[in-house]
Amino acid sequence: MIPTPRPFIVIDDNKLDCFIAEKIILNTGLSEKIKTFTDAQKALDYIGGTDVKGHDEKGIIIVDIQMPLMNGFEFVEAFEALPEAVQDKFSIYVLSSTINETDLNRVRNYRTVKHLIDKPLTSKKLSYLVEHLMD
Repeated sequence: MIPTPRPFIVIDDNKLDCFIAEKIILNTGLSEKIKTFTDAQKALDYIGGTDVKGHDEKGIIIVDIQMPLMNGFEFVEAFEALPEAVQDKFSIYVLSSTINETDLNRVRNYRTVKHLIDKPLTSKKLSYLVEHLMD
């Protein structure tokens, strides 16, 4: 079964990681609508300003944990403060290379985070995410 194309938002302070994620998403054919942000606050402002009416497909947010200014934890906490109508239009997947058990447990406790993806992002991991983990 071919998954329905969905809009993607990638948040990572590393421009190269954003570029690679965008290319992987495009090459898998899972989406042509991709927004990348190196600043989590700008991504949050964009998401909060999204007109959720008329958006049928659920968007996918991939956010890195370790970022300066606003890290992935702070992003998720701020996202969970947005109106439920906005939250319901996105699924969050955290991207990280951490092996810190405290960080891993913290990620698992957020109600809006669907899954933790180990870095690096690959087309295989992305395809699995869309085929098996989407609501």
